[in-house]
Amino acid sequence: MVNDLKILMVCTEYPPMQGGVGRYTHNLVKCLVSNNIDVIVVSSSDGSGDYRGISPYNKNNSELLLKTVKEIDPDIVHVQHEFGLYGFYLNSIRPSKTSTGLDKFYDKCKAPIVTTFHTSMYFRQWMRLLNIKERGSDKDFLRLYSLYKYWRHFINYSSMHRINKDLMSKSAYGIVLSDYMKELIPGTKVVYHGSTPHFANDLTRNEARKKMHLPENGRLALAQGFITNTKGWDIIKKVKMPKDWKIVVNYSKNFYNNEKIDFKTYNDKIINLDKKYLSEAELSLLFFACDAVFLPYKVCSGSGVMFDGIGHGKPFVASDLGFFKEFSSMNLGIVTKRNSQSFGQAFMEIDRNYPFFKSKVEEFRKELNWDNIAKQHISIYKGIIKDKLSQSPPAVEIIRKTQKLT
Repeated sequence: MVNDLKILMVCTEYPPMQGGVGRYTHNLVKCLVSNNIDVIVVSSSDGSGDYRGISPYNKNNSELLLKTVKEIDPDIVHVQHEFGLYGFYLNSIRPSKTSTGLDKFYDKCKAPIVTTFHTSMYFRQWMRLLNIKERGSDKDFLRLYSLYKYWRHFINYSSMHRINKDLMSKSAYGIVLSDYMKELIPGTKVVYHGSTPHFANDLTRNEARKKMHLPENGRLALAQGFITNTKGWDIIKKVKMPKDWKIVVNYSKNFYNNEKIDFKTYNDKIINLDKKYLSEAELSLLFFACDAVFLPYKVCSGSGVMFDGIGHGKPFVASDLGFFKEFSSMNLGIVTKRNSQSFGQAFMEIDRNYPFFKSKVEEFRKELNWDNIAKQHISIYKGIIKDKLSQSPPAVEIIRKTQKLT
């Protein structure tokens, strides 16, 4: 029988708007639909969801979602959760009062909720999220405001973990992208971020480079994503790359802030594509064109760029953060101290042992195929419905739900 599960997928970010969580959600939805799952998407008004209106700045997100759930009666609600996507209201005096725009929804939603947690981190990374700079002439005022921001952030570190724990306790199932995040959010299960090349067959490096107008000789390391302080791209100009290596940079403006990185004075070891936000085809071409992915992040609880690189057969060089350490322990890349000399040495090691790292990545990338990831999600959804049926619902409901699982 055709599988007709009805899933309400919730994410403010959704194409055509920019954002890694949006890309993740869109690819997951596409593969769920191809496996005969009925998926209804709720997004912001900038996305192409079936229902729109939720937003990081809308304080009525819970009410809108509750109304939508009542209207369409889904079997499962799947929330892609990241702090800031639905509103994150920091209380500078009483951190116990810090809240998100979905708290009421989790309290009142009658359908089972699956939550994919995209963010959690330890204290040092939490504090690095702040990007406090003194600007203008009124320095005393700015220092006072910066101190306030620092204090509010400092006392709310526990709020992040409290909220994640609370949302997990109200979810029928919690998903994270790595064992590192599983330790931070107890009770969750790991389902990796999917990555499948856009093209049916892998392109050769030179084919991709010709299409992207990149030099055909030498090795290229890719730094790709939003311009944010947490990406740590300020160090790129300082890295002494090995002979025959260059760094390809492509970035787009993060619509959540106005941070800027100056690559106008880049050196001959840096190629600034300046292509902004790329289509799926262009992004896939870019990964095929490069030899490694460069992730000099200051903060990371998950990295779609790393997964995309692995999905295209590329090892990585990254900062020695917990998330990256997990995958470097599988020999999928190298982590090192976050300084220019250490990064240069890491690229030299990648260069010397490239066939070894490449073989490990090729073996692991099979696990990231989006169809495999979608099937893992379907298994989770079916398991939740079976658990729900075991709680003795009315006979008519048992028949209706059982048909969906056959």
